[in-house]
Amino acid sequence: MRFEGAGGNGEGRRSHPILGDVFAPFREASPDRPFVVGQLGQSLDGRIATISGESRDISGEAALDHLHRIRAHVDAVVVGAHTIVTDDPRLSVRRVEGKSPARVVIDPSGRLDSTGKWLAEDGARRILVMDESATGSGSAETIRLQARAGVIPPAAIVEALFARGLKRILIEGGARTLSTFLDAGRLDRLHMLVAPMIIGSGRTGLELQPIVRLHSALRPRVQAHFLEGGDVLFDCDFSACHRWEI
Repeated sequence: MRFEGAGGNGEGRRSHPILGDVFAPFREASPDRPFVVGQLGQSLDGRIATISGESRDISGEAALDHLHRIRAHVDAVVVGAHTIVTDDPRLSVRRVEGKSPARVVIDPSGRLDSTGKWLAEDGARRILVMDESATGSGSAETIRLQARAGVIPPAAIVEALFARGLKRILIEGGARTLSTFLDAGRLDRLHMLVAPMIIGSGRTGLELQPIVRLHSALRPRVQAHFLEGGDVLFDCDFSACHRWEI
């Protein structure tokens, strides 16, 4: 029986067998270009949080294990500043075996202070991506890139991380950051974890630029995997949708 983490990363006592090997693209990614994957946990009706912002119990245990396996397979995990402010995540590998990736936070305006679990000194690199004119935190490496209307282009972020040896990149959140990368054509794959619940209100997940005709809709190649507890993993391959180079 093959496990998600077969091959040295992401194995643990809670390993979950699934059909196929969703991590083969991670291991087989070309060293000459970035490999960028996004992840999103949501309800059946596409909600990622209630109206009060509660979100931690949407994904089940197996889905959370899967997120940690993704972290164990990448060189860097990327989130936006809003995720740091609202969730204060550690962004480390804990639920499975594996090395924690570099932690990258996109903070164009430099609003974050020098606190937060992501800044823990545990051996992982900590990188702050900021606008050229913003004031940075002394607790992390700083990458300064030019923002446009308050947004740093995803292509510039990926290029800067790749130049620093971070070739396999996870865009973990929040939904706005993930949507920006997908809109820009900077995701190779998306692991969408859908929980067996209907929330009916609250925050939605992906919000892309509006389209008029379905002909313009993204149509990734998709494989579905059923996890314990009822969550379903949709492994979305965007390689046929976007073509880009660095």
